[in-house]
Amino acid sequence: MSDNKSNTSAKKQADTDTLTLVDHTCSLVVWNDEVNTFEWVIETLVEVCGHSQEQAEQCSYIIHYQGKYAVKQGSFDDLKPMCEAITERGINATVEVMA
Repeated sequence: MSDNKSNTSAKKQADTDTLTLVDHTCSLVVWNDEVNTFEWVIETLVEVCGHSQEQAEQCSYIIHYQGKYAVKQGSFDDLKPMCEAITERGINATVEVMA
């Protein structure tokens, strides 16, 4: 004989785990390279990510000195097209799930 209460509880936990996985916040990470100029990266961040000029400049310096930087956070579905637009401009970028 099964216990409906424990089955219902397990089902709710599985649903919660699935929702949590789907809703994970992600980061759009831009990587440093020796090819792209500060101006090009700044222009890209302004146009693709909607950053202000100052915010884009700050991000570009962090990218340069740290090797990479998470320039934007959000859902995978929101960040994926931005990542593709950045990489189409010749700048390395990835979308990563935040831990």
